[in-house]
Amino acid sequence: MISDIQFQTELQLLISNAIREDVGTGDYSSLACIPETAHGQAKLLVKDQGIIAGVAIAKMIFEFVDPKLKVKTFIEDGTHVEYGDVVFEVSGSSQSILKSERVVLNTMQRMSAIATKTSQYAKLLEGTSAKILDTRKTTPNFRVAEKWAVKIGGGENHRFALYDMVMLKDNHIDFAGGITLAIKKTKEYLKTNNLDLKIIVEARNLDEIREILLSDGVHRILIDNFNYEDTKTAVSLIGNKCQTESSGNINEKTIREYALCGVNYISSGALTHSVYNMDLSLKAF
Repeated sequence: MISDIQFQTELQLLISNAIREDVGTGDYSSLACIPETAHGQAKLLVKDQGIIAGVAIAKMIFEFVDPKLKVKTFIEDGTHVEYGDVVFEVSGSSQSILKSERVVLNTMQRMSAIATKTSQYAKLLEGTSAKILDTRKTTPNFRVAEKWAVKIGGGENHRFALYDMVMLKDNHIDFAGGITLAIKKTKEYLKTNNLDLKIIVEARNLDEIREILLSDGVHRILIDNFNYEDTKTAVSLIGNKCQTESSGNINEKTIREYALCGVNYISSGALTHSVYNMDLSLKAF
């Protein structure tokens, strides 16, 4: 995974680009009718239910727009919220609050939806040894926030991007000339370039599981689009030789059954690509 420094860098890039995109040359609606010296207060109001996420990044957004803005927090990230809850209050320049409003809401609404869905999936895995993972199926330029939301919701992050883990999927394998060649070439490349990266290899059937197991140095096998019985067989074949991960059209109706097959991880793109934003609003008072 990426380092804390890289994580913070990605957050700052996200925030600066989001403000640039939304404010541009100026928030003329506020500039036109709100005096520069005007001060006000607003509260983040929950109009939904679920797991709140994005409080910490909201503070970073307010800080980026105007370091003089003050935030009083009542509910922290990862807390279950109900309709009518007030998460925080922000006070200071009215123009600055209005300039921050939409970026804060867009970020928190989506992060809260992701945290809520992740929490639901994590609860379905309780009592099993499997853990829920996200994927790279994220919104462009918003990945760092979405993966943070998964953590807040009780899930774990898969690789952040293409550079922090090797994942040999079907196309890599086919382009490379087969599983064994793909693994061999990858290990040679990592050694030549002095890269210490874990290798995950996707298997499309039990024969590919068997072939992967003939090579050393594989950290995890991705058991992709297997049925329950074949997943159990795959887990038995793999044993303790490496980690196991199920993926492929797994949803809330099937996730527990896959977990009971004995896999270590279950990855789901649905955590980030199939959510409905939590209804939140920033109201002046």
